[in-house]
Amino acid sequence: MAKEKVKERANWPVTILLIIGLITIIFPLYMAVVIAFKDPTEMTNDIAGILSLPSHWSLDNFIEAIQVTDFFNSFLNSLIITVVAVVASILIHSLAAYAIGRNMDHKKIFKASYYFIIAGMYVPFAILMMPLVKQTAVMHLDNMVGVMILYIVFYMPMNMMLYTGYLRNIPIALEEAARMDGASTWSTYWKVIFPLMKPMHATVAVITGLAVWNDVMTPLVIMGGQGVNTLPLAQMNFQTAFSTNYNLAFASYLLAMLPMIVFYIVAQKQIIGGVTNGAVK
Repeated sequence: MAKEKVKERANWPVTILLIIGLITIIFPLYMAVVIAFKDPTEMTNDIAGILSLPSHWSLDNFIEAIQVTDFFNSFLNSLIITVVAVVASILIHSLAAYAIGRNMDHKKIFKASYYFIIAGMYVPFAILMMPLVKQTAVMHLDNMVGVMILYIVFYMPMNMMLYTGYLRNIPIALEEAARMDGASTWSTYWKVIFPLMKPMHATVAVITGLAVWNDVMTPLVIMGGQGVNTLPLAQMNFQTAFSTNYNLAFASYLLAMLPMIVFYIVAQKQIIGGVTNGAVK
């Protein structure tokens, strides 16, 4: 009994930290929901007015936000870019990680390639921004296709590290058995290794998908002036040089959040498995 009481006391600091973390997540979400459903006339400058519940819950802000942002076209553009970037990242990055990860312990060229790619994580986007704008314009890739290609390149370092770490948990004996049965390296990867990396595929899909879905800077500098908006770009319409329409903005943010929340809930079990089995290796 004494030992159990000691354990309970030792868990209090962790419990307090979890409560604080929960508050930091719930509080902004509460504000977003409350402001999105409020009438603009209910918005005041004092804290009590901002945090108070709406006197009348209305969907008017959501309807107007859909019209102002051309929501469905912007949503479709964001969806196409995100899906293509995620699918291509899973296929290309996992294959590259397999080729490099399985050989980096034996050949220096593969180990050097791995560290070269991983080094891309430490290059700030601000340094790349102007050269990329010039290069994509010259190559006629200042459009959605160019943005997709850039996303595949940008998230390759992180995804390479995740896949390579996860591959260390897959026994090489499985590949050797497949080769004994006459399977080629290509067949071994797609029929044996690729299905076994399903938890990491889900992890990479969510990490890449969230980053692409919420990104503003890349579409802004690459597709600026093209008349093609993603959801984050369309939401910039709510902010002017002198004011911001918070009610419409927060309503639009909630609409944009829904697809990613649903996606995360569906893939949650696979994500946890991927992280625990290889992301920290």
